[in-house]
Amino acid sequence: MTDMTENANSFIAFRGERRIAAGSLADVVRGAVETAAEPNALLVFDAVTSAPVELDLRGTLEEALARLAPSAAVTEDKKRGPGRPRLGVVPREVTLLPRHWDWLNDQPGGASAALRRLVDQARTAGDTAQDKRRRALEHAYRFMHAMLGDQADFEEATRALFAGDAARFTTLSSSWPADLREHARRLAESAFHGPSTS
Repeated sequence: MTDMTENANSFIAFRGERRIAAGSLADVVRGAVETAAEPNALLVFDAVTSAPVELDLRGTLEEALARLAPSAAVTEDKKRGPGRPRLGVVPREVTLLPRHWDWLNDQPGGASAALRRLVDQARTAGDTAQDKRRRALEHAYRFMHAMLGDQADFEEATRALFAGDAARFTTLSSSWPADLREHARRLAESAFHGPSTS
């Protein structure tokens, strides 16, 4: 089993109540293929946000791994739109009043650069401890709801999570299946004490 590091490229996979892999998507695909004969359904999550992840596991391990990386040929063949797609820039419509457009167009780099700077500044300024805790609560609850909703004391543990009562949460989650409990507690830890800086 791959050790999980909590970063933007970390994922975790379960078959039933058992954690089968954690780490990169490639690690998860390998774990999924190795346990494919097991009867339980595969569920994969982003290890930080708990967003569900769908994988195409058809064919051999090599074929499944190859599908993880978008083909360079397909990317090159796509019709190029406005912006800088190689940098990940996504064109979308923004509706503003003429005075807003006038101000944006007078900024260094033009309207797009000015909007990106304003968004980055707002994200940095608005990323308070309260915002981080709210997101951590959402991430923990999302996983708990998906994987532990039918477990004993789920509702009371959820109340303890949102109340910030770490000791009660630990007590109430003690009867949950070990792998699910471990991950739920790891996610809850960020909600109780703030996200890890490591």
